[in-house]
Amino acid sequence: MILTFFDQFSSPHFLGIPLILLSTLLPTLLLPTPNNRWITNRLSTLQLWFINTITKQLMTPLNKPGHKWALILTSLMIMLLLTNLLGLLPYTFTPTTQLSMNMALALPLWLATLLMGLRNQPTTSLGHLLPEGTPTPLIPALIMIETISLFIRPLALGVRLTANLTAGHLLIQLISTATITLLPIMPTVSLLTAIILFLLTILEVAVAMIQAYVFVLLLSLYLQENI
Repeated sequence: MILTFFDQFSSPHFLGIPLILLSTLLPTLLLPTPNNRWITNRLSTLQLWFINTITKQLMTPLNKPGHKWALILTSLMIMLLLTNLLGLLPYTFTPTTQLSMNMALALPLWLATLLMGLRNQPTTSLGHLLPEGTPTPLIPALIMIETISLFIRPLALGVRLTANLTAGHLLIQLISTATITLLPIMPTVSLLTAIILFLLTILEVAVAMIQAYVFVLLLSLYLQENI
């Protein structure tokens, strides 16, 4: 069977059963579970410190009503972070390279922030569609542009996460294939390619963490506009 570079992005199947749900739920096994050493366990302490830092960073710009979203945003951040990082391991599948999954995360949360704004402060929410001091002839055009930019936000969230992770995985596979191919022919060039592959892997770890943070941060900014 001939494989292509894009086969790594196809959902794995076992006996005809898609395993994407399993690969999505497995990262939760890395989260700490309560036990007698909850306080003294260094790993649990480090994880709790990280979660507390992320939550504080996301909730600082929001007012009191926005703090109700702390659990949702922090849980989403941890899920995306673990899924992105585990997807860099060999022979693994990254669910966040699927646009359908990213859109399923982005669209409902964006719609929830929008509906919350329209329910609690409809005048202010609709006021974002027309900047103050706009000349009268430009009002219809600006309203259309702002409406389009508003509805394109969830698409931008999903596409950004999908594109960055997909590009990184493709680059890693291309360079690793070149390293193995050049090894018997030009060992020196293969060694240089392996060094580039190592640096790219470090970069992709950073990209996986940053993209998870950016996804949740933009949702928190959309929430800030509507509360």
